[in-house]
Amino acid sequence: MAGIPTSGLQLRSIIKGSGELELSLETVPVAAPTGDEVLVQVEASPLNPSDLGLLLGPADLSTLKSAGGVTSAKVPPQFMRAMAARLDQSMPVGNEGAGTVIAAGLEAQGLVGKRVALLGGAMYAQYRTAKASDVLPLPADASAADGASCFVNPLTALGMVETMKAEGHTALVHTAAASNLGQMLQKICLKDGVDLVNVVRSAAQAKILTDIGAKHVVDSTSATFMDDLVAALTQTGATIAFDAIGGGKLAGQLLTAMEIAANARTGGAYSRYGSTTYKQVYIYGGLDTGPTELNRAFGMSWGLGGWLLTYFLMKAGPEKGAALRQRVVDELKTTFASHYTAEISLAEALRPDVIATYNRKTTGEKYLINPSKGL
Repeated sequence: MAGIPTSGLQLRSIIKGSGELELSLETVPVAAPTGDEVLVQVEASPLNPSDLGLLLGPADLSTLKSAGGVTSAKVPPQFMRAMAARLDQSMPVGNEGAGTVIAAGLEAQGLVGKRVALLGGAMYAQYRTAKASDVLPLPADASAADGASCFVNPLTALGMVETMKAEGHTALVHTAAASNLGQMLQKICLKDGVDLVNVVRSAAQAKILTDIGAKHVVDSTSATFMDDLVAALTQTGATIAFDAIGGGKLAGQLLTAMEIAANARTGGAYSRYGSTTYKQVYIYGGLDTGPTELNRAFGMSWGLGGWLLTYFLMKAGPEKGAALRQRVVDELKTTFASHYTAEISLAEALRPDVIATYNRKTTGEKYLINPSKGL
């Protein structure tokens, strides 16, 4: 295994007990792979919202500064208690990515030279060692950028549809729906014949979805939002929603609109306990970090909970998980195609001006780290 690198750069994040976030590039050892292990030279890794949560934490980005290869920012005191479990720990970042297998143990030699995708953390690094069973070989014509986002967003979108079916619903609602993930979900629903109600925040976002065939798009900033939402829910019968916003009134509005739609569909007699139709909202994101506000105008048959891809996959089991991953590979350049605003290097990812740009979480903008760029 001559020529295997013995070390490489890795982006790390630490929140100190003194109340300061620090980001830096560290040189970490790279061990030669053995047995069923592979060594991947990472060529692409996306900046997903879940990555930003670990990378930046609750830091006040208006205080960002860079000196001596370290980028730092103050963490407001009111957030420090929530950070107790990670204080003074230097943590690697990056949930998923793709690259080329440059070495492998004896049991995984067939993967050498292959481009693969990987979900496993610590992907904002030049090299990543993993079990062969944890990597996903990409089609021969797929680039690292094509495969970089083939786990989190695609499996989340597929997981939402699978959850809908498993829990006995027939149609679903998605918020912040013009996102990269939202567009994937719309394509899945069109392909699978599932009714989807998309909630967006502007006419421009609505157009993104209607341009790819969306039939039900409602704008939460419109004066007629609730009426439009009830109409879409009445037509589709959607009784489960996946909410990327989290804070504010939207989750409660979704439940209320589902209740009104349920009564309109059944035409049942008045009950002080509301309709018997069960309504479920799952919060899976936190674009609004404020409190979730519920005005309980939706009866007594409802649920509000959290949804996480990791927990879904654990519950689904390895056979279902493998089938979903294979579908992603089969439709990598169609249903699950990702588009990126810019590709940045590890060093650029530490620049305060670049951080301010990729942390905006603007719909239609997605950034890709290429650890092999500029080093």
